[in-house]
Amino acid sequence: MSPTSAAPGPIQPIDPLAALRTPAEPEHDVYLTGTVFLDIIFTGLDHAPVRGTESWARGMGSSPGGIANMATALARLGLHTTLAAAFGADVYGDYCWESLAHHEGVDLTHSRRVPGWHSPVTVSMAYEGERTMVTHEHPAPPPATRPAPPRSRACVTAYEPGRQEDWVRQAHAQGAKIFADVGWDESGRWDLATLPDLPYTHAFLPNATEAQRYTRTDTPERAVRALAELVPIAVVTRGAEGAIGIDSHTGESAEVPGLAVEALDPTGAGDVFVAGFMTGTLAGWPLADRLAFANLTAALSVQHFGGALAAPGWAEVAAWWDRTARSGDRELVARHRFLDGLIPAGARDWPRLRALPTIGFRAADARGA
Repeated sequence: MSPTSAAPGPIQPIDPLAALRTPAEPEHDVYLTGTVFLDIIFTGLDHAPVRGTESWARGMGSSPGGIANMATALARLGLHTTLAAAFGADVYGDYCWESLAHHEGVDLTHSRRVPGWHSPVTVSMAYEGERTMVTHEHPAPPPATRPAPPRSRACVTAYEPGRQEDWVRQAHAQGAKIFADVGWDESGRWDLATLPDLPYTHAFLPNATEAQRYTRTDTPERAVRALAELVPIAVVTRGAEGAIGIDSHTGESAEVPGLAVEALDPTGAGDVFVAGFMTGTLAGWPLADRLAFANLTAALSVQHFGGALAAPGWAEVAAWWDRTARSGDRELVARHRFLDGLIPAGARDWPRLRALPTIGFRAADARGA
């Protein structure tokens, strides 16, 4: 179905896994766990803050951050997402819980409220295509017991050198596909042996610098080939230059360029890329389409400020495809032609529901504004 061929009308929310859903399948598409921050983002700064002066921002937004960036990105793409996290029993915790559960549709059955613990807070200042962040956090007290993760099609995590997560092994044993990226190795060792959960990984998605350091290679192409010998699906991201991947299950390899956009804020772009790639992988798309979709969702996100605030949903994807299909750019249209079969006609007029971008408002206030 082409987004340009029929008159706009009411549509059902897009479910990329609709054809795969059966009563025997897990209730959740994706399970993830981690720390939720309250993100406060100041935008429209002319320059970096200067010591001893006061800076004025032309814009400000608030949203759940941290692991909530990934949860939001997944939920907005139609995946049934469940999050296990601690939330403070404070106003910040109320806001983050309400935003995720009621506005974004993230399942919080496996999350908990912690009395007497205040929510972690990050203030982010965006300027000149860069960002500066200040965070205040006290780690949440551990739960009395750590239940096993619920059954899900997939889980997403970020590996850290030397850290092993029992839940990853448990989820893998239950049949979940583990999708993972990795953070910067502060030790400087860059040793794959320090990533103990790597053997459970279904798809590993480091950026080019991380991949080359871990594999002792000098190009993303060599790095992805080395990683493909260790995990079923290896993807190396290259920022604005796109991504390259190898799927050993299907025998596919693909290299897809990035999209030329004006990047305002890269916060959360990596999470959005992983969410887009997971969506296509779980839906069974060809590798090139998965990479193109992940590139697209990440490119849409960096054109806006904030992490969860910027994560695109199908409405943004549909609007982009509508413009692109009319643009006459044959190469770009051909690369994303798979979107024709996913986006119903009229989807460009789908209302773009979002969590309230300011913590001071409640839903009733916003409706009356």
